[in-house]
Amino acid sequence: MRVLEGAAVGLVALDLVLYLALVRPLRALRASKEAEYASARDQMREGRARVARLEKFKAALPDAEEQMAAFMKGHLPPRRQGYSRAARLIRRLTDQTGLQMTGITYKLDKEKDEPLERLGLEVAVEGPFSNLLNFAHALETADYFIALRDLSIQPVEGHTLVLNVGADLYLTP
Repeated sequence: MRVLEGAAVGLVALDLVLYLALVRPLRALRASKEAEYASARDQMREGRARVARLEKFKAALPDAEEQMAAFMKGHLPPRRQGYSRAARLIRRLTDQTGLQMTGITYKLDKEKDEPLERLGLEVAVEGPFSNLLNFAHALETADYFIALRDLSIQPVEGHTLVLNVGADLYLTP
Protein backbone atom coordinates (compact mmCIF):
# COMPACT_ATOMS: atom_id res chain seq x y z
CA MET A 1 0.00 0.00 0.00
CA ARG A 2 2.85 2.32 0.84
CA VAL A 3 4.34 1.69 -2.55
CA LEU A 4 1.04 2.55 -4.16
CA GLU A 5 0.75 5.75 -2.09
CA GLY A 6 4.34 6.67 -2.98
CA ALA A 7 3.62 6.06 -6.67
CA ALA A 8 0.45 8.18 -6.44
CA VAL A 9 2.32 11.01 -4.70
CA GLY A 10 5.07 10.69 -7.32
CA LEU A 11 2.50 10.90 -10.11
CA VAL A 12 0.89 13.98 -8.54
CA ALA A 13 4.31 15.57 -8.12
CA LEU A 14 5.19 14.68 -11.72
CA ASP A 15 1.86 16.10 -12.85
CA LEU A 16 2.52 19.32 -10.90
CA VAL A 17 6.01 19.61 -12.34
CA LEU A 18 4.74 19.02 -15.88
CA TYR A 19 1.94 21.55 -15.33
CA LEU A 20 4.33 24.22 -14.05
CA ALA A 21 7.08 23.42 -16.56
CA LEU A 22 5.06 22.84 -19.72
CA VAL A 23 1.34 23.56 -19.61
CA ARG A 24 1.37 26.93 -17.88
CA PRO A 25 4.14 28.46 -20.04
CA LEU A 26 2.51 27.07 -23.16
CA ARG A 27 -0.84 28.62 -22.19
CA ALA A 28 0.86 31.98 -21.59
CA LEU A 29 2.68 31.68 -24.92
CA ARG A 30 -0.58 30.82 -26.68
CA ALA A 31 -2.35 33.81 -25.06
CA SER A 32 0.44 36.18 -26.08
CA LYS A 33 0.44 34.81 -29.64
CA GLU A 34 -3.34 35.23 -29.83
CA ALA A 35 -2.97 38.84 -28.64
CA GLU A 36 -0.28 39.46 -31.27
CA TYR A 37 -2.50 37.92 -33.93
CA ALA A 38 -5.48 40.05 -32.88
CA SER A 39 -3.31 43.17 -32.93
CA ALA A 40 -1.89 42.30 -36.35
CA ARG A 41 -5.41 41.59 -37.64
CA ASP A 42 -6.64 44.98 -36.38
CA GLN A 43 -3.64 46.74 -37.94
CA MET A 44 -4.33 44.93 -41.21
CA ARG A 45 -7.98 46.08 -41.15
CA GLU A 46 -6.91 49.66 -40.46
CA GLY A 47 -4.32 49.45 -43.24
CA ARG A 48 -6.89 48.17 -45.73
CA ALA A 49 -9.31 50.92 -44.74
CA ARG A 50 -6.55 53.52 -45.15
CA VAL A 51 -5.64 52.11 -48.56
CA ALA A 52 -9.30 52.27 -49.61
CA ARG A 53 -9.53 55.92 -48.49
CA LEU A 54 -6.30 56.78 -50.32
CA GLU A 55 -7.49 55.06 -53.50
CA LYS A 56 -10.75 56.99 -53.29
CA PHE A 57 -8.80 60.23 -52.75
CA LYS A 58 -6.45 59.38 -55.62
CA ALA A 59 -9.43 58.78 -57.93
CA ALA A 60 -10.90 62.17 -56.95
CA LEU A 61 -7.57 64.01 -57.21
CA PRO A 62 -7.75 65.01 -60.90
CA ASP A 63 -11.19 66.54 -60.31
CA ALA A 64 -9.94 68.30 -57.19
CA GLU A 65 -7.04 69.86 -59.08
CA GLU A 66 -9.40 71.14 -61.78
CA GLN A 67 -11.81 72.46 -59.17
CA MET A 68 -8.98 74.18 -57.30
CA ALA A 69 -7.74 75.80 -60.51
CA ALA A 70 -11.27 76.97 -61.35
CA PHE A 71 -11.71 78.37 -57.82
CA MET A 72 -8.41 80.22 -57.98
CA LYS A 73 -9.22 81.62 -61.41
CA GLY A 74 -12.72 82.77 -60.47
CA HIS A 75 -12.29 83.92 -56.86
CA LEU A 76 -8.66 85.01 -56.40
CA PRO A 77 -7.56 88.07 -58.36
CA PRO A 78 -3.87 88.40 -59.20
CA ARG A 79 -1.82 90.64 -56.93
CA ARG A 80 -1.29 93.31 -59.55
CA GLN A 81 -5.07 93.72 -59.91
CA GLY A 82 -5.92 93.31 -56.21
CA TYR A 83 -6.18 96.99 -55.29
CA SER A 84 -8.32 97.98 -58.26
CA ARG A 85 -10.63 94.99 -57.91
CA ALA A 86 -11.04 95.61 -54.19
CA ALA A 87 -11.83 99.29 -54.83
CA ARG A 88 -14.36 98.39 -57.55
CA LEU A 89 -15.99 95.79 -55.30
CA ILE A 90 -16.33 98.20 -52.37
CA ARG A 91 -17.64 100.97 -54.64
CA ARG A 92 -20.19 98.62 -56.26
CA LEU A 93 -21.40 97.33 -52.88
CA THR A 94 -21.78 100.83 -51.42
CA ASP A 95 -23.78 101.89 -54.49
CA GLN A 96 -25.99 98.79 -54.33
CA THR A 97 -26.76 99.20 -50.63
CA GLY A 98 -27.20 102.98 -50.73
CA LEU A 99 -24.39 103.76 -48.32
CA GLN A 100 -21.77 106.48 -48.33
CA MET A 101 -18.15 105.36 -48.13
CA THR A 102 -16.25 107.49 -45.63
CA GLY A 103 -12.89 105.76 -45.88
CA ILE A 104 -10.94 102.82 -47.21
CA THR A 105 -7.38 101.70 -46.55
CA TYR A 106 -5.33 98.85 -47.97
CA LYS A 107 -2.41 96.95 -46.46
CA LEU A 108 -0.63 94.13 -48.26
CA ASP A 109 0.51 91.38 -45.89
CA LYS A 110 4.25 90.84 -46.31
CA GLU A 111 4.40 87.24 -44.99
CA LYS A 112 5.71 84.86 -47.65
CA ASP A 113 5.10 81.55 -45.85
CA GLU A 114 1.58 81.11 -47.23
CA PRO A 115 0.63 80.13 -50.78
CA LEU A 116 -1.74 83.10 -51.09
CA GLU A 117 -1.18 86.77 -50.36
CA ARG A 118 -3.55 88.82 -48.24
CA LEU A 119 -4.65 92.35 -48.94
CA GLY A 120 -6.00 93.85 -45.74
CA LEU A 121 -8.98 96.15 -46.18
CA GLU A 122 -10.31 98.65 -43.66
CA VAL A 123 -13.58 100.11 -44.90
CA ALA A 124 -15.82 102.69 -43.25
CA VAL A 125 -19.35 103.22 -44.61
CA GLU A 126 -22.18 105.38 -43.30
CA GLY A 127 -25.92 104.89 -43.51
CA PRO A 128 -28.98 103.28 -41.93
CA PHE A 129 -28.60 100.07 -39.92
CA SER A 130 -30.39 97.80 -42.40
CA ASN A 131 -28.20 99.06 -45.25
CA LEU A 132 -25.09 98.44 -43.14
CA LEU A 133 -26.18 94.85 -42.57
CA ASN A 134 -26.84 94.40 -46.30
CA PHE A 135 -23.36 95.79 -47.06
CA ALA A 136 -21.65 93.42 -44.58
CA HIS A 137 -23.57 90.46 -45.96
CA ALA A 138 -22.80 91.41 -49.57
CA LEU A 139 -19.10 91.81 -48.75
CA GLU A 140 -18.99 88.46 -46.98
CA THR A 141 -20.73 86.65 -49.87
CA ALA A 142 -18.89 88.43 -52.69
CA ASP A 143 -17.41 86.44 -55.57
CA TYR A 144 -13.89 87.05 -54.31
CA PHE A 145 -12.33 85.08 -51.46
CA ILE A 146 -12.79 87.57 -48.62
CA ALA A 147 -12.62 86.86 -44.89
CA LEU A 148 -14.13 89.44 -42.53
CA ARG A 149 -11.94 90.03 -39.49
CA ASP A 150 -13.90 92.54 -37.47
CA LEU A 151 -17.00 94.69 -37.59
CA SER A 152 -17.90 97.67 -35.44
CA ILE A 153 -20.87 100.02 -35.59
CA GLN A 154 -20.80 103.52 -34.14
CA PRO A 155 -23.49 106.19 -34.05
CA VAL A 156 -22.93 109.55 -35.75
CA GLU A 157 -24.94 112.75 -35.96
CA GLY A 158 -28.55 112.28 -37.00
CA HIS A 159 -30.06 108.83 -37.42
CA THR A 160 -27.16 107.21 -39.24
CA LEU A 161 -24.46 104.82 -38.18
CA VAL A 162 -20.89 104.14 -39.28
CA LEU A 163 -19.80 100.58 -39.98
CA ASN A 164 -16.07 99.88 -39.79
CA VAL A 165 -15.14 96.61 -41.48
CA GLY A 166 -11.79 94.85 -41.37
CA ALA A 167 -11.40 92.19 -44.05
CA ASP A 168 -8.75 90.23 -45.91
CA LEU A 169 -8.94 89.78 -49.68
CA TYR A 170 -6.85 86.80 -50.77
CA LEU A 171 -4.75 87.19 -53.92
CA THR A 172 -2.63 84.98 -56.10
CA PRO A 173 1.04 85.98 -56.08
